[in-house]
Amino acid sequence: MTKIKICGLRRSEDIEYVNKVKPEYAGFVFYPPSKRYVTPAEVIALRENMDDSIEAVGVFVDTPAETVIKLLEMGIIDIAQLHGSETEEDICYIKAVTGKKVIKAIKVKDIYDVEAWLDSSADYLLFDSGMGSGVSFDWNYLKKVDREYFLAGGLNLDNIDEALKENPFAVDVSSGVETDGIKDLEKIKAFVEKVRSKGEN
Repeated sequence: MTKIKICGLRRSEDIEYVNKVKPEYAGFVFYPPSKRYVTPAEVIALRENMDDSIEAVGVFVDTPAETVIKLLEMGIIDIAQLHGSETEEDICYIKAVTGKKVIKAIKVKDIYDVEAWLDSSADYLLFDSGMGSGVSFDWNYLKKVDREYFLAGGLNLDNIDEALKENPFAVDVSSGVETDGIKDLEKIKAFVEKVRSKGEN
């Protein structure tokens, strides 16, 4: 069964929505330029009402490793997702210090971007077209990926069936379940239903 990550949560209503559908992962963006940016204090408050079965993923872009480690060790997030120019050394360091999982996000422009990270020590790779771009990339680049990965970038109700044919470990959606920049419960429910029903077939 393909797992689901709903990213860019920032309102109490967003938490109510994910509690209803119970994705495996909820993403919180710790990147100030993002319109979905949240502070650690805000995430602490949001998580108070979030179902314990949902793992919190912190999304970072070139954030100092010590900051990422602090949020993991404080239990504000469960998993770190590195979305910038972080190195293999950064990944190994964060994992060694915290014992927590790390997702390395890769912006895919061509097949070489994919191949360059296949041996990474990250627990999962996340292939994207660019953080929050809302646009998908050429999924043919993933044909030879033989490890578990998250598929992100422009996923929505129109293309999720096609995306699931790539057999990703997880799918990651944000703007694809929004209306006018706000999470939309009906879109979230429809998206989750499509992914779950595919796994039952």
